[in-house]
Amino acid sequence: MGLAETGYVEGRSLALEYRHARNQADRLPSLAADLVQRKVAAIFTSGTPATLAAQGATRTIPIIFRVGIDPVAVGIVASLAHPGGNATGATTIDTELTAKRVELIHEVLPRAHIALVVNPTSPATAVQTSEAQMAAGVLGCQLLVANASNFGQLESAFADIAQQAARGVVLSNDINFGLVRMATLARRYGIAAVSGLYGFAAAGGLMSYGEDQRESWRIAGRYIGRILKGEKPADLPVQQATRLGLVLNLKTAKALGLTISETLLATADEVIQ
Repeated sequence: MGLAETGYVEGRSLALEYRHARNQADRLPSLAADLVQRKVAAIFTSGTPATLAAQGATRTIPIIFRVGIDPVAVGIVASLAHPGGNATGATTIDTELTAKRVELIHEVLPRAHIALVVNPTSPATAVQTSEAQMAAGVLGCQLLVANASNFGQLESAFADIAQQAARGVVLSNDINFGLVRMATLARRYGIAAVSGLYGFAAAGGLMSYGEDQRESWRIAGRYIGRILKGEKPADLPVQQATRLGLVLNLKTAKALGLTISETLLATADEVIQ
């Protein structure tokens, strides 16, 4: 997106090297080190763990990130306005949206227990858990917290959640073990699930609520282009992506035996029939 706006096209004016940890966070440091050894011109990272791994591998190669947490709080940059160092990019501070996702599930299931599934390896987990617990307290509902750092653990978490009679679950953004697999798992256990990952509802989950990721991808792409043309990450302020979207999947709601209120339908940016 944004990269093309700066005049760079893959295969013509630049070559892209792709690395994916396949949801195994312990692989990130070695993947980052490999890119450093290849002397790449810049490194783009998606997510806090990948960004921290890249910073651990190099303090000279420019790093352009997109994260869902305050990058100052976890030490990625010195400040949003003046990043310093070799990293800049886009943030949504997604942890602040965890409470809203609890509210959305509660609106659909006002008398049900709600669960939060977090990735214990993520720096954002403590903040997400605190936000969810405060929201549940205000709403007067019980909140169960479960951990999952791989798909097998996620499946076990869903089994435990269902056994404890929780009918709704909030999946943190650090839970991404394949959107279709996760949505299928939620339906198998008869659990209404909301995720901040934009494509979750389209993949069969009940709801997606969070950043329209196209905005932060565009910001990051523009920054990559500007840095390749000579600008320094330290001089480019971290931008906050603010465009949010709520997507509802009515087919999944029907399969779960849920009725979505007209009020909630009216606030949705997209409704999947």
